[in-house]
Formats: sequence, C-alpha cells, structure tokens
Amino acid sequence: QVQLVESGGGLVQPGGTLRLSCVTSGIIFRLTPMGWYRQAPGKQRDLVASVTPDGTTNYADSMKERFAISRDNTKNTVYLQMNSLKPEDTAVYYCNTNPWTLDYWGQGTQVTVSS
Repeated sequence: QVQLVESGGGLVQPGGTLRLSCVTSGIIFRLTPMGWYRQAPGKQRDLVASVTPDGTTNYADSMKERFAISRDNTKNTVYLQMNSLKPEDTAVYYCNTNPWTLDYWGQGTQVTVSS
C-alpha cells in the first residue's frame, strides 16, 4: 500500500520560513521522480517543485528564488524548504510523484502566511 504523508505546515508571518517533509512508503522511492504541489482555495492544484531520482531540481518560475526541494533516498523522504514566504503562498501543500499519480494524493499540509 502506497502512503505519502506530508508534515511541517503551519501559520507563519510574511517573510518567514517553513520546511515541509513527505515520508513515503510502498514505492521504489530511489527510482521515482517526486514533486511538491499546492492548491489554494478556489484554485487548481499546481506543481511547485520537482526532483528527479538523481537530485536534479526544477521549479515553477515564481518559486525558484525562494523554495528548495530535496530528497533523502535513505529515508524515502522529500523535503521543501520555503523561505521568504508571502501571503500568496497560502495553500495546502501535497507531495506526489512527478507526474502525479491519482491514487497517491495524501491529506496535504496546510501552510498559512499571515500577519
């Protein structure tokens, strides 16, 4: 059974930082391209950042200067370091494969950026 469990979200002030984690099980993580996605209220779910099995990263244009995706293949975990957070970053953040797999969506972790 595949499980992707996100954590690390919360309420943070503008300019703050958060580090999200996604622990996976049931997939061959070391061979799987992974991504972080986010969905704000009333908007579609979009890819924020992705990382290949060998660590090559890619970002949506508005995130590449502030976010950093990484992975630890020994822990089957993918991370998203988020710096200089803005109110428009408020969303539920999810991890999944890249491209995403329908049955792998988890509950996500809520990130709220507000003063």
